Amino acid sequence: MATTRELQIALRHEVTFEPRDSPENSRFVFHAPHGPIEATALEAVGPLSQGIRAMTVHASTRMWATPAILALRLMASGNLAEPSPSDMNQILESARKLAATPAEGQRLARDFLASLTVEAPAAATTPQRKSQPVPLAPKVREPQTFSYRLLIDFVEDDSDHVASLSLLVNAVDATRAETPAFELLRQENHHFGSAAGPALRTMLARFSDAWPPAHELLTAETIHVSLAELEALTASALRTSLLANRISVVFPDDLYRPLAVTPVIRRREPSAGAFQPFDPDRPRAFGPENLFTFDWRVTVDGQRLTDEELEAIRTSMSGLVRLNSGWVMTNAETQGLLTNEDQRTLDPITALRASVTGTLNIDGRSLAISTEGWLDEIRHKLTTVDRDLVARVQPEALNGTLRDYQRQGLTWLSQLAELGLGGILADDMGLGKTITLISLYLHLDASAPTLVVCPASMMSTWEREVATFAPSVPVHRFHGPKRHLTDVKEGIVVTTYATLRSSMATLGEVGWAMVVADEAQNVKNPRSAAAKALRALSTDIRMALTGTPVENHLGELWAILDWTTPGLLGSAEGFRRDWARPIEHDHDADRAVELAQLIRPFVLRRRKHDPGIAPELPEKIETDHLVPLTKEQIALYDAVVTATMDQIAQATGIQRRGLIIRLITMLKQICNHPAQYLREESPVLAKRSGKLQLLEELVEEIVDEGQSVLIFTQYAQMGGLLGERLAQLGVDYRFLHGGTTVTQRDVMMRDFQEAKFPVFVLSLKAAGTGLNLTQAEHVIHFDRWWNPAVEDQATDRAHRIGQQRKVQVHRFMSEGTVEEAIAELMENKRAVADAVVNSSELQFTELDDEQLASIVALRRR
Repeated sequence: MATTRELQIALRHEVTFEPRDSPENSRFVFHAPHGPIEATALEAVGPLSQGIRAMTVHASTRMWATPAILALRLMASGNLAEPSPSDMNQILESARKLAATPAEGQRLARDFLASLTVEAPAAATTPQRKSQPVPLAPKVREPQTFSYRLLIDFVEDDSDHVASLSLLVNAVDATRAETPAFELLRQENHHFGSAAGPALRTMLARFSDAWPPAHELLTAETIHVSLAELEALTASALRTSLLANRISVVFPDDLYRPLAVTPVIRRREPSAGAFQPFDPDRPRAFGPENLFTFDWRVTVDGQRLTDEELEAIRTSMSGLVRLNSGWVMTNAETQGLLTNEDQRTLDPITALRASVTGTLNIDGRSLAISTEGWLDEIRHKLTTVDRDLVARVQPEALNGTLRDYQRQGLTWLSQLAELGLGGILADDMGLGKTITLISLYLHLDASAPTLVVCPASMMSTWEREVATFAPSVPVHRFHGPKRHLTDVKEGIVVTTYATLRSSMATLGEVGWAMVVADEAQNVKNPRSAAAKALRALSTDIRMALTGTPVENHLGELWAILDWTTPGLLGSAEGFRRDWARPIEHDHDADRAVELAQLIRPFVLRRRKHDPGIAPELPEKIETDHLVPLTKEQIALYDAVVTATMDQIAQATGIQRRGLIIRLITMLKQICNHPAQYLREESPVLAKRSGKLQLLEELVEEIVDEGQSVLIFTQYAQMGGLLGERLAQLGVDYRFLHGGTTVTQRDVMMRDFQEAKFPVFVLSLKAAGTGLNLTQAEHVIHFDRWWNPAVEDQATDRAHRIGQQRKVQVHRFMSEGTVEEAIAELMENKRAVADAVVNSSELQFTELDDEQLASIVALRRR
């Protein structure tokens, strides 16, 4: 066995007491790093008693110190075998924390005393003199300062009283085990010492001034109090007195059972009866004419409280409430929620947002909600992910067969429409958004006409698609100097964003069954005239079609969604503060997930490479071509960088940003061709541009093989130069740009699709969307745009449903120039799926001079 010195050192390690069937075999075990150290109860009692003061002992040793001190005192008095009830109570109280439960701790204390009694039989019944070798308790001064615990137990069968109270006394220095106040007052020579009794009497007299029932504790072990007296004890007015007298009020643990508070939202049912299927004359389900309300569902231990119990919580002054299942303590926050009747009515957009997210913000608290009745069914529909949608049977009037994912899209659109809600169909270009919308029109079978607003290049596409897939539906083109809406009562009206702006007075007079914004990125600026006109149209159903709901920043998504589903994302400033800045600037992944959850029911996005979407679509091969500059280009590039960087170094603010944008533009033009930068008239084009030389080689090879190619450039001027060079080489081509009329555009598209010419030069902005050019097997991006989504849309003119051959995509960039920096920026955007990074010329304007110079300087290899 270990020596006393070894045990004193072992006090810094965890100690456990292991009782055995025979008490003399019980052992204390100190769990030292080098191995356990065992000791009998008699060997350990002395060292353990010293743990009350030592600073480096283990917490378990400190918990055993008080039982050890009390045991030594019993040994010294000869009362170890038969301790008095008071002494036994002290030991048992001090042992409550020795194990996981108080009962188990008290059992250990009894086994400890039994072991000592067997090991030291003489000390068990005979008072010990100092000369005897039994270890003695360290000399401890009588405590002078005390704290108190007021224990509360609720009583059931007493009409006048609700609880019984008893008082316990503690020494602040923890040298004594807790003792009942009544025993301390009754015993003249109590082991707490001479100061404890007077201090207790003085405290009770003082506390009685604040809470009169306390006076009874001077003469009674237990007192009974009414609800009013108990509430007074818990009131804030008594808090100071409790603190001053070092009194803690201890309620039963089950008083603090948590209350689960859930708002249960429902619609105020209209007097006409239950919700009906879609009717163009019916008010919108979430329209301003509808109101929603909620009731509180409060549960304790899974049991829902009755209305009477809820009323008791609302009216309780102290938070103490008697429920059918027992007493509970509610907090002021919960009471405030349940008593605020002003917030029980919800506007439609708040109810919609809560239904989608499953939470409702009340008084700054985000509470999980539940829904009832009609709203519960709607919530289930809105939160069903697109892959789980049951594909709706296509309309009988549709002249064609929808693919499975298109029928799922129809289901999604029709669910929103039947609720009077709008959404964004954001499928990849070429997946058939137009036919899906035509199917929705046929499904709704509304008596009023539908308006389609689109770019001028898309008008013929809509007319052609409707004529093909819904030949019975009248189509009216509202465009040109002779436009009118006379006698237009049904069908589909097609117009442009420009016409919408200029003819708002006419279009605004019609009550449209549905308004469709095709290529909705055209209204991503909510302050634009087109966006304002679109918002002013009268309709209950607003659908947006776009392959790129976010091109540059999240504000564009807000602009479109705030038109389709007004108010869902709050105000523009609120959206920037609460969503855009945390996600775009702080890269807050949690907020991004929350935003995705909020908008998911209103944005349907499928990509060509998604499983099961377009497995028949042929391969797309992408190649980046790094092209060297010619000597002339190098000289121009270096000269422009040197001259402009000197100007930038001297500029500040808006002037500096303007110079940087101008510098980037000039460098990109030089990379394209010196003639573009120099704005030459009748220029010599051959052998002055590395890009043009590569283009000539590729076009020659493509044409020789009997194939077709699309050539995209962001500059109309460069498109003209490319056309000149192609003409010089004898290549048959067409050039589509912003100045091309709708009629000319339609002829060009038809002729290209019929293989009447092999090379189609296109301005990126004028032709990047809305065209079906599947005759092309090659796509060339002569210069790079700032956002890959725009380039992808352009590529999708050829790589779309209907394409039977693989498509080769060629991206040109000048080696060692700013174009490489732009390409790197774009690849970073592609690397994170669906992430939003605000990338444009403006990003370069925020660089310091050194960073900017490192990007624009020509890097020679």
